[in-house]
Amino acid sequence: MPSENLRWDTLDALKNSPKGKLKYSSDWLEKEEDVLAGFIEISSLSPLSGQILKKLSPRPRLKTCSVVSSVRDTSPSFSEDVAICGSVPISPRPISSPISPPAASVLAEEEDEEEGKEGTQEEIEDVHAVGVSSAVSVSSTPAISVLSPRATQMAGCIRMCEEKHRARAKAELSLRQEQQQHLVATVAGRGSEQLKRFDELMALKQRQEYQSMRDMMEKETQESLGRQEKLREEHRHRMKILNLRLREAEQQRLREAELERQRQTEGRERLRTLNDIQEKVLQLNQKLQPAPATQTGPIPNHASYITSGNQLCSQVSEVVRTTTEGEFPSVVDMAVAEQALQAMMTLVGALQDEKAQDAERKRKEDEEEERRKKQAELEAQLEEQKKRTAALSAKEKSKREGLQMRADDSTLVWCIGLQDFAKQCAESFEELNSKDQKTKKLKMDLQKAATIPVSQIGTTSGSKLKEIFEKIDKLLSGRAVMSGGKSVCASHHRCGQEFINYKLAEKFVKQGEEEVASNHLAAFPIAVVASGVWELHPNVGELILAHLHKMCPYSVPYYPPKTEGMSVEEHRRILGYRVEDSKVEEQDSFLKRMSGMIRLYAAIIQSRWPHSNKQGPHPHGLNHGWRWLAQILNMEPIADVTATMLFDFLEVCGNALMRQYRNQFWKLLLLIKEEYFPRIEAITKSGQMGSVTRLKQFLENSLRTKQISPPTGQLDHSFWRS
Repeated sequence: MPSENLRWDTLDALKNSPKGKLKYSSDWLEKEEDVLAGFIEISSLSPLSGQILKKLSPRPRLKTCSVVSSVRDTSPSFSEDVAICGSVPISPRPISSPISPPAASVLAEEEDEEEGKEGTQEEIEDVHAVGVSSAVSVSSTPAISVLSPRATQMAGCIRMCEEKHRARAKAELSLRQEQQQHLVATVAGRGSEQLKRFDELMALKQRQEYQSMRDMMEKETQESLGRQEKLREEHRHRMKILNLRLREAEQQRLREAELERQRQTEGRERLRTLNDIQEKVLQLNQKLQPAPATQTGPIPNHASYITSGNQLCSQVSEVVRTTTEGEFPSVVDMAVAEQALQAMMTLVGALQDEKAQDAERKRKEDEEEERRKKQAELEAQLEEQKKRTAALSAKEKSKREGLQMRADDSTLVWCIGLQDFAKQCAESFEELNSKDQKTKKLKMDLQKAATIPVSQIGTTSGSKLKEIFEKIDKLLSGRAVMSGGKSVCASHHRCGQEFINYKLAEKFVKQGEEEVASNHLAAFPIAVVASGVWELHPNVGELILAHLHKMCPYSVPYYPPKTEGMSVEEHRRILGYRVEDSKVEEQDSFLKRMSGMIRLYAAIIQSRWPHSNKQGPHPHGLNHGWRWLAQILNMEPIADVTATMLFDFLEVCGNALMRQYRNQFWKLLLLIKEEYFPRIEAITKSGQMGSVTRLKQFLENSLRTKQISPPTGQLDHSFWRS
């Protein structure tokens, strides 16, 4: 409707007025500011209010509108304004009565309504429509009060809202005052507590200072008492020292007298010792003199030894000459004489060693000549025996289809020669078996130095194996090596080199008997070191073969026969069995040991030391493996032994023989399967078929595939780089 639109325009106008722009703030009361100071003046009507009232509502004007003026004003504009409000009488005299309470309350409520902005939009429109007052005079502004029930109600609502806000503000102020008082009380309590803690801290510091002062005083007291006690103790100590010095002076005098007597005694003793040294030096010098001319053989030239001996004799004589003036020889003189005696003994020892070496060399030459004579005689006897038994041998061979019961004569001669060489080597170091403690200790050190490196051979790394080989080579070359934390050298004894050679070869074979028998992979590292030692030191290689043939006759191959009068235990011992207290070794243990030594032998004949400077042939190569294989096939098999030896040998050395002999090897393998293996099966009992079965499977697989795999454990190039 038009009136409603006008009301909204009025409200917008009021909103944009200074009173409408007033905003409430909750801290007015706290700041004690009179925010409404500029907005409590009485509202006045403009000269155009009549026209505005006409437009506000089409309803008839209220008759209850009253205009009160305290100043007489007859201006036409004011009259017109009042006339517009309605038929309200205007008095020509000043109105002495105050504004009626309802009018004043309405005016106050209108001001509160404008200040607090409380009430609804509809109530504000009615108040503006009913209660409007304006000042009509210049000297005094008349108060106009428009009364209506709705305006009164609105004024009451505004008053109630104002009282509510005032009560709320008072409550918040009291709450804030209580909080402030509580905060002040808390701060005061905290300050009192801090003051109390400060007082306690000051009291504690005072007590500590008092205690420290008391402790310091007690400490000073104790120190003064200690100093006094120390002074008394020092006094007593000085007195004791003075007494001791007096006693020591007396004792020193007695000691000097005793020392003088001892000096005289020792001087006479040194003089006697010097005479004895001179006598010994002269006696030793006599040993350096050349042998009489009647001795057979050439006279050795020992001029250098004689000259050195004469010089040492002159040196001792010079020392003796200084003592003929009545003075005793000094310690320095005795040291010079003893050094001369020691040098003379060393000189005589060197001469005797040289003579012993010459004698040993001559003895070895004589023994070598005797051995050659014996070997020639043995060959002659064997040749004679061969001629005598030719007919019987031919007959027996025809019965056995060409197989023998023993090795060839050349093989036996070779085997016997190796055994004689080993026996001579053992006899050469017989002196080391002396019961002398020094000799026994030296023998033990040499044996440890020879056997411990062989025990350390393994597949750990190529560098470790090379280090072990170099240590063995150094020992065999006569150089000193460290063993058990001490330096050991073969030249410490004139029989030391032969002893080391013998024990080292024996230890290699022992490793095959024990280590390889329980661990087949250990055959190749031991074999490659043994092959390298054999190449650089041939005597050690021959001793290895001698020990191997003695402990395992099947490595020849050779089946020692039982001679007349030989006991069963003795025959078993010759065959390689261990016999202890007439108890023969079990067959499984015996075959295991023999297998280990055959595997070591098969690994040696195909292995070479990779770091050797020599480019010659293998000292005991594959040709000996072919000879062994041919020799064993020419002999009648032995139950359980021949099958085991053949299988172990072919498994280790078969691949190398195949690559070396090619078609000839396959022909030999076919011969074993078709002709020799049935003989083995014929003599094998039911409980001994294990080794026979393994050999049969190996032969069948090899001939079917025409290939033999390389042996397990063989050292390749990558091993030597580790």
